[in-house]
Amino acid sequence: MSRPTLDATETRVAGALIEKALTTPDHYPLTLNSLVAACNQKSSRDPVTDFSEREVKDAAERLMRRGLAGTTAGAGHRVAKFRHTLDRALDLSRRELATLAVLMLRGPQTPGEIRTRTARLADFESVEDAEEALWLLGDRDEPLVVRLEREPGQSADRYAHTLSGEVEAAPPAGADEEMATVPLAGGPTLAERVSELEAEVERLRAEMEAFRAQFE
Repeated sequence: MSRPTLDATETRVAGALIEKALTTPDHYPLTLNSLVAACNQKSSRDPVTDFSEREVKDAAERLMRRGLAGTTAGAGHRVAKFRHTLDRALDLSRRELATLAVLMLRGPQTPGEIRTRTARLADFESVEDAEEALWLLGDRDEPLVVRLEREPGQSADRYAHTLSGEVEAAPPAGADEEMATVPLAGGPTLAERVSELEAEVERLRAEMEAFRAQFE
């Protein structure tokens, strides 16, 4: 299947379905109400949205027509429930799927942020594991992720998905950039440490919300 181009609502719906499939399989596929809540939840989303039920339903139906989503109905299901099919449609492993979901739900990320923010979605033991998943997603005839130009003040490369259209990629890494990836004797910069701490706080907040939902 060729790489699809999704609008903002379709991207959020697809990302939310992937996330819930990986993190809460006992409550997946999702009813329309659950899918709307997943799209508009306040944590682990950038930007936070306020999509209506009609907007989410229409986006899900567009994904279904393109072979990227489906429904489960019939015995045991009083209402139709939505599920994604991106893993089969785009031939994605669990790690690749988790990486893509984080980029779709939260925008451009560094490998370190991806490793932390996929803690409940897939098993990334190191930043190198996240980098490998990014490489696999980018090493395609139609790349699903690209590395972005590093902006002033940024200490690490950031990556973006390409499912919402073409993204301006950074030029191939040269010798200077390769040297820049070598860890300094002093360890991570303050910006990197702050970013990792913020990601860890958000991960813990998401786990607390999941526990609260289970008790409720």
